[in-house]
Formats: sequence, structure tokens, C-alpha cells
Amino acid sequence: MKLIAGLGNPGSKYDRTKHNTGFMAIDHYLNKNNLDLNKDKFEGHWTKEKINGEDVIILEPQTFMNESGRSIAQVANFFKIAPSDVLVIQDDMDMPIGKIRIRSNGKSGGHNGIKSIIRDLGTEKFNRLKIGIRHPEKTSVVSWVLTPFNAEQQKLMADAFETSTEIINDFIDGHDSQYLMNKYN
Repeated sequence: MKLIAGLGNPGSKYDRTKHNTGFMAIDHYLNKNNLDLNKDKFEGHWTKEKINGEDVIILEPQTFMNESGRSIAQVANFFKIAPSDVLVIQDDMDMPIGKIRIRSNGKSGGHNGIKSIIRDLGTEKFNRLKIGIRHPEKTSVVSWVLTPFNAEQQKLMADAFETSTEIINDFIDGHDSQYLMNKYN
């Protein structure tokens, strides 16, 4: 069984903001595959689907970014999903807008959602799909991550979401993190 979790903040005021990049990637995947998050439990919106013969849970935690680990750990513990079968989709300010990077483990890089997941899963050894949102130039980090992408940035993100859909499919198909890193990094 696989768990795919996108990070973001709940509520319409955060819908298209940079910090909701993980939610947007999940929404793109769901739209392309005619799926819906049709369950509310584990402090998240989620669905369980059979995809290419694999049981897959797709999750958007509703705990706010800094407590995402609570929801992810609840799902992983309930369904007995190993951290190596978890893929977390997150925004990353240390990369250009739309750039993709896969990691199989590591520290949080200062990302509070990832800090929460490491704390609540009890390990750094889970897969991450990072999507760049660039560091702000003339504004605070908080202001930057809570604003929407402009039209030019949206085009870059649309490409990133297409690629993230391919990565999710490869992950579901059982390709390990080394394969994903070699193919997409």
C-alpha cells in the first residue's frame, strides 16, 4: 500500500497560494485520473483507490501546514504503511519556481510541514517530491508563501504538476526513490 500526501493549508483563503503547492499537485493528479478525495478522517481529506493493481491512499491533511505530520502519521499507522511507501509533495523555497527534486530521506530543510512529519512518523526516511517556489526577493517569507502565483509562474507550475503526476504514477508502479531521482532530478 502507498500513501501520497500533498502539503498545504485548509480553507479557501489559501487555495492557490505557494504554500499549497502540494495540494495543487494532488488536485492535478486527481483531476487527470477522475478521482475525488471522498473521505474525511485522520484530520484530512483522502481517498483509497486501486491504481495499477496497488492500493493507494491520497491525502490532503487539514491540520494546517505546521501540523501535517499528525494526519500523515494517523493514516500511515492505521493502514500500516511503511515510511518507504510514503510520498510527500511539498513546496521548496530553495529551488526555482517549477523545478522538481526527489529525495528519499533527510532533514526538513527548515520546512515546518516536513519537521512535523519527521516528528510524527519518527523518521526522516520517507520520500519527498519537492516543487520549487523560489525564495522571496523583496518580501517576507510568510507573505511570499501565502500569495498566489502570477500568470508566468502558473505556466511553470502547470508543467511541474504534469511532471508530478508522472512521478506519482512511477511511485505507485513500485519504482524506488533511486530510480525516481535518476529519472527526474
